[in-house]
Amino acid sequence: MQAHHNKGKKSWPRYVGLLVGLALIAYLFSKVDLAGSVRLIGSIGLSSLLILLPYLGLHLLETAAWQRLFPKENGLAPFFGLFKIQVVTETVSMTLPAGVAVGEPLRPWLCRKFLGIPLPDGFASVAVRKLLLGVTQGFYTLVGALSGFVLLQAASLQVVGFEGLGVIMIFAGFSITLAFMLLLILMTNGNAAQSLHRFMMKIPFEKARQWLLRREEGFAETDRKLQGVKSGGMKSFLPVMVFYVAAWMMLALESYLILHLLGLKVTFTQVLAFDTALTILRAIFFFIPSGLGIQDLGYLAFFHALGLPDYLAYGGAFVMLRRLKEVVWYSTGYGVMFMEGIHLQDAQQVSEESA
Repeated sequence: MQAHHNKGKKSWPRYVGLLVGLALIAYLFSKVDLAGSVRLIGSIGLSSLLILLPYLGLHLLETAAWQRLFPKENGLAPFFGLFKIQVVTETVSMTLPAGVAVGEPLRPWLCRKFLGIPLPDGFASVAVRKLLLGVTQGFYTLVGALSGFVLLQAASLQVVGFEGLGVIMIFAGFSITLAFMLLLILMTNGNAAQSLHRFMMKIPFEKARQWLLRREEGFAETDRKLQGVKSGGMKSFLPVMVFYVAAWMMLALESYLILHLLGLKVTFTQVLAFDTALTILRAIFFFIPSGLGIQDLGYLAFFHALGLPDYLAYGGAFVMLRRLKEVVWYSTGYGVMFMEGIHLQDAQQVSEESA
């Protein structure tokens, strides 16, 4: 009972983000023209189903990239099996408060459960995957900031309350790319885990040192798997990075498609510029599930800055269509979890086995 009580005390702060997001959404819908938004959505009809396709493309591209990050000795992991895991874990990561802390540990466990991939291989692929996602998000941000620099600078004061948004986004894109690239090089250099092990051995607790000694071989195995991912050198990551950049581009394509279906005349460059800025904003507020409210208000501010006609109606319609798309996809993810007997507690099992 005490353990359950302690667990509750530790987890409650995670739900603050959810409450903040719900409050922001409520504020947003108090401002938009709901009746006008509903009319706009109704005018699209069955064409609204097209909005589901970019997110499908994102999952397919991410799966194709992840498939190439497993050690090569056992051949390629089955694509459909990885796709199923991708959909489930992304659903968990995006819908729970601080869901990445649950969704990411699920990946190696599900790889072992469904595909028979050993945990060290799964851990190595997930670790490198996260770093490559960081590298490519930085590159995606840089492309968006450079291509839409004039727009970001002009809209800066109205959107964020100060000038220089274009400069900030270029700096952010370059910094994120460089930081994650350095981490990637360090992690795959062949002794990152063992270096961590040696550092941890200096802690002044005998029981902890004994625990670390018993698992020394596990740290060495993790290094071998991480190095195996980079068996072809850093250039072997280039095709994977192309897949991930294309996956990031699906986010901007989705926004462009929705605006096009709503009948608004915007260029893809404009959409790319504000979408990359709001993707960074979503990452900063990672504790709010799916960027609830934060991104939505950001889109509304950008539409206002762009001078779009009747932006309160169009902005409301845009936000609702994006969120309805997420409801469909996340419902699919939880449906797969239910059908396959996957539980959120399975992520804890990985931690216990590693402990």
